[in-house]
Amino acid sequence: MALEFSDKSEDKFNEIVARYPDTHAALLPVLLLAQSEFGWVSVEVMDYVATRLNLNPAKVLSTATFYTMYNKQPVGKCHIQVCTTLSCALNRGYELLELFEDRLEINVGETTHDYGYTLSEVECLAACGTAPMFQVTWSDGEIEYFEDIDPDKIDGVLEKLNARLSDLPDTRRMH
Repeated sequence: MALEFSDKSEDKFNEIVARYPDTHAALLPVLLLAQSEFGWVSVEVMDYVATRLNLNPAKVLSTATFYTMYNKQPVGKCHIQVCTTLSCALNRGYELLELFEDRLEINVGETTHDYGYTLSEVECLAACGTAPMFQVTWSDGEIEYFEDIDPDKIDGVLEKLNARLSDLPDTRRMH
């Protein structure tokens, strides 16, 4: 089956392309749109984006694989990204990461068997003054930031995430 944007994403694609002087300049936001639409940025998705933007597929591949914000494998409906850059590391960021691994029973880079959660370690999420912090990206595209997190409160945070997760259908088209 060939990939195709939904009508809503097609409209968004056209809006994005219209904002930029050429299609190359639209590449980053179009990759984010494709990730939101298809769930992750596979080689097939990269080729689709290259075709739609009339770009060399190698250019799209090199861009998508350079940036960590593009998921190159399927992720759960709740993607937890824990910052471990210096400020967060000094303020118990690695402890947060280990607590998530323990509670979710997965390692960094893994996804739970039910595709509910994916756990990632990331570099700087730009909250050095309120470290440690993590970001949650939901399958519906919403992003939440959790700053100045006390590792002792991680169970309460997970309860809130679980409540949202149970109400969230997986609307992405996994190819």
